[in-house]
Amino acid sequence: MSQTSLDPQYRKIAGQLMMIRFPGTELDAATAAFLRENSIGGVCLFRGNMRDAEQVRALTAALRDAMGPEALIAIDQEGGAVVRSTWLPPPPAAMGLGAADDLELARQTGAAVARAVRSLGFNWNFAPVLDLNNNPDNPVIAERSFGAEPVRATELALAWMEGSQAQGVACCVKHFPGHGDTHVDSHRELPVVNKPLEELERFEFLPFRMAAPHAPAIMSAHIVYPSLDPDYPATMSRPILSGLLRGAWDYRGVIITDGMDMHAIAGRYGAGQAAVQALQAGADMVMALGTRETQEETLAAIAHALASSAVPPREAAQRRARLTALAARYPCLQAPYEEEAADRQRMVEGWRRGLTAYRAPRRPPPGARLRLVARRDVVSDGVSEAGVPADVIAACLSGMGAVELVTFVDEDSFDWDALPDDGSYTILASTSRLRHGEHARRSWRPDLHLALWNPYHALDIAAPALITYGFAMPALEAVRDWLEGRLDAEGVIPVPGFAP
Repeated sequence: MSQTSLDPQYRKIAGQLMMIRFPGTELDAATAAFLRENSIGGVCLFRGNMRDAEQVRALTAALRDAMGPEALIAIDQEGGAVVRSTWLPPPPAAMGLGAADDLELARQTGAAVARAVRSLGFNWNFAPVLDLNNNPDNPVIAERSFGAEPVRATELALAWMEGSQAQGVACCVKHFPGHGDTHVDSHRELPVVNKPLEELERFEFLPFRMAAPHAPAIMSAHIVYPSLDPDYPATMSRPILSGLLRGAWDYRGVIITDGMDMHAIAGRYGAGQAAVQALQAGADMVMALGTRETQEETLAAIAHALASSAVPPREAAQRRARLTALAARYPCLQAPYEEEAADRQRMVEGWRRGLTAYRAPRRPPPGARLRLVARRDVVSDGVSEAGVPADVIAACLSGMGAVELVTFVDEDSFDWDALPDDGSYTILASTSRLRHGEHARRSWRPDLHLALWNPYHALDIAAPALITYGFAMPALEAVRDWLEGRLDAEGVIPVPGFAP
C-alpha cells in the first residue's frame, strides 16, 4: 500500500502516537500545518526553542491552538545541569537532593519546578530520574540520579514527583529499566547491561517497580538487557515493555520512548522501523525528535503498520486512550507564577543543603590571595546545558578579594607545576561532565577542588573537594559562603566509592 493510497485516518492515528520537536522560537506555518493535519499528540521543547518567559508562553499557546485540548507539551526540567528554561528558579540536581536526604525538601523542589514550567504552558516534565548511579564511569547520568541505594533514592524521587503532580504537571520517570550502571551514552552508542536477572531485580528494577503504581508515565531506555531480551534494547523489546512492565508489574500509565533519533536506535534500526517495533513492544508514544524528514518517515511507517494491523487496532486504541487520559488529568493550561520569589529561596536552600565536603577541605586563611584554575571553554554534553564560564566563577568569588584567573584549553597539556609557588590558595573548578584524564590525575594538586558538575570529578584529583552537583548561581554562592565561613558543607554523597 503506497503512502498516497493510504487512508488519511491512519496518519492521524499514527500522529496521535508521536511526539516531535522542531527548530526555532516561533511556531511556523509549516509546522503548525503538520501538527494539525496529522493530529500530532505531543511536542517537546528544548533550549533552542526558548528565549524568555513571554516568548515561551506565546509558543505554547500557539501549540495548544494547533494541537487541541489533548496537547501534551513536554520539557526536560530535571534540575542541576539538565534544565531548558534557564531563567526559572534553578532546581538542585537530584544527587544534591540525595546528599541533603530530606523528603520534604525533595517534595518542595518538585512542586517549585512544576509551578515554574506550568506557568510557561507545559503539562509534562520528563523527570525525575530513577536511574541508580553506582558506576563512576557513567558518562550521562551521574548527578542526575538521586543516589545508589534503591529504596531511599526512590523515596526521594517519588516525593519530588508527588510535589510536581500536586501542582498540575505530569511527571515521567526515566530511563526504564535503568541507565545508571552503563559506561556509554545511548545518545552515541547502544549500551548493554549484562547482569543476572536477580541482580537487576534487586537494583536497577526496584525503583521503577516501586514507582509503577504512582507514575503517570515511564520513559524507556535504549539499552540491551540480555537477561530479559538478548536481541533488542528495552525501547523495542516486547518482553521488557509488555512482559515485565505491563504484565508482571501491571503498569497502567503511559510508556513513552526516549528520543528515537539517538544513535543507539536511529543509527542501527532506522527511524520508521524502530518506531513501529517500539509500538509493537508496548510503547504508547514514540518520541520522534529527528528532522521533519525522519518524522515523516516515522509517521508513514506507523500509519502503514496500523493499516496492515501490524499494530493491532485494539492495541492502538488502548495506547490512544492512555494518552488522552494523561492529557485530561494534566491539562495544558498556563497559570500565573505567583510564588516565583519564594521558589527561588526554596531552590537556594536545596543547593546549600546539598553542598558536600570530601577529604576534609580547609578554608583559605584570612587575607589569602586566591588563584582560580578552570577550563576556558563552556561545554555541553548534548543532554545538559553548557557549563559555567570561568569568569563567572571568578566574579562570584571576587567579594573575598582579588582573584587571579588561570584558564586552560587542553587539560592534557596544562602544566600545573608552572603555576607560581607564591602562597596563593589555589582553587581548581571542574566545569564539564567529562572526567579528568591521566595527566590531570597525576599532576594537578589544588588546595581546593570545586566539583561543580560531575561529582565523580572529586575522585580524579588527589585534593580536598567541595561537591555542588551543579553549577547554577546558588551553587557558586554556596561555595563562596563556605569559603568565607558562613556555611558548613553538611551533604553526604549518596553513592559508593568516596572513601576518605
